[in-house]
Amino acid sequence: MVNNVFVGPSSLQGVVTVPPSKSIAHRLLIAASLAVENGSGVKLVQGVDEGTSEDLAATIRSIRALLDQDSEPVLLDCGESASTLRFLVPIAAALGKTVLFTGEATLSRRPLREYGEIMAGKGVDLNFPAQGCLPLKLRGQLVGSTYYVPGSVSSQYVTGLLFALPLLTGNSEIWLTSPLESEPYAAITESVLEQFGIVVDRIIADGGELKGWLVPGNQRYCLPAESLTVEGDYSQAAFWLVARYLGHGVEVRGLNPDSVQGDRVILELLARLRPESDREIEIDVSQVPDLVPPLAVAACCRVGRTVLSGAGRLRLKESDRLHALAVELRKLGAAVEEGAEQLIITGGKPIMGGTADSHGDHRIAMALAIVALQTEDGVLIEGAEAVRKSYPHFFSELKRLGGAVRGIDLG
Repeated sequence: MVNNVFVGPSSLQGVVTVPPSKSIAHRLLIAASLAVENGSGVKLVQGVDEGTSEDLAATIRSIRALLDQDSEPVLLDCGESASTLRFLVPIAAALGKTVLFTGEATLSRRPLREYGEIMAGKGVDLNFPAQGCLPLKLRGQLVGSTYYVPGSVSSQYVTGLLFALPLLTGNSEIWLTSPLESEPYAAITESVLEQFGIVVDRIIADGGELKGWLVPGNQRYCLPAESLTVEGDYSQAAFWLVARYLGHGVEVRGLNPDSVQGDRVILELLARLRPESDREIEIDVSQVPDLVPPLAVAACCRVGRTVLSGAGRLRLKESDRLHALAVELRKLGAAVEEGAEQLIITGGKPIMGGTADSHGDHRIAMALAIVALQTEDGVLIEGAEAVRKSYPHFFSELKRLGGAVRGIDLG
């Protein structure tokens, strides 16, 4: 059943505390569980449970099943969470478990075949359909070795290996076969590993380029002395920060100004996108792809031309986000051109409103809601329930802040 929400032109006022960082929470849930060696470790992460978001619920139930279930194969339903899937594949292999990974429709279409190449000859067998997607059956025991990983598809492959390889008997190396995009997410992983006493060392070329990691084996995850709390999510906060950029009186709380989250750069990027300037601005989003939907909204509402480049991997998300943004924003009256790896947005044109489709993508749904505030007639968002994936209370928060929101209660 598709849930539609109408968001009309309105003015927001008030304070919003953003939800816990999904990226950090996934990693803390896994590390805490590996430290106590059973699924009860998820309870040690403060402020996160299965109601926080569908993606985090997938990690919670999957890591519990992986560590607590004795009978094999272990069935892990990853829902629509690519992080859950790509993080747990090498962990399951390191633990020597026989596992059947499944997921919902959008996840079953997302790339996974790279793990077959990365792990070839490393002691495990990965069996999945010819197209290299779910369902995936994994069996065998991963061994310490040298692993070659493409950096241009997803940093999640790197994160999964960084979690798994310290558990092996022998030492390992990870070598990037192409420059790593979304590198800030690898930095989050390294920060969490350090917090749990796991040592990994970066391999840096003479010119300063990240080439890979050295990962000693025979390591144990150890619980840190401090409580495990999760800071606010800059990826989700970006939508509220764009609302503030557009003139709404929104105060955003819960963010760590010293965060390792790469999406913290949203503050700097919005400062560059001066609303009154007609100067063309190009932003390379290859390291922060999740910021493209909110940045596209900001770009529609400034006078000048904005180019969001280095965005080709957005075609492999919950939707083809480049295409979805171009098509849906154009429906509302915005001037958006779609390139192979970029969006070109010419702002300053009145955005009338209308009906737009979320494409089943949580970030598209939230972007449409924020741009709707600036329209003449409002926007009927089809498939608005997609926000449950990462921010179930988004629309109730929007309404609480004064947004003209009508439709099913998604809060």
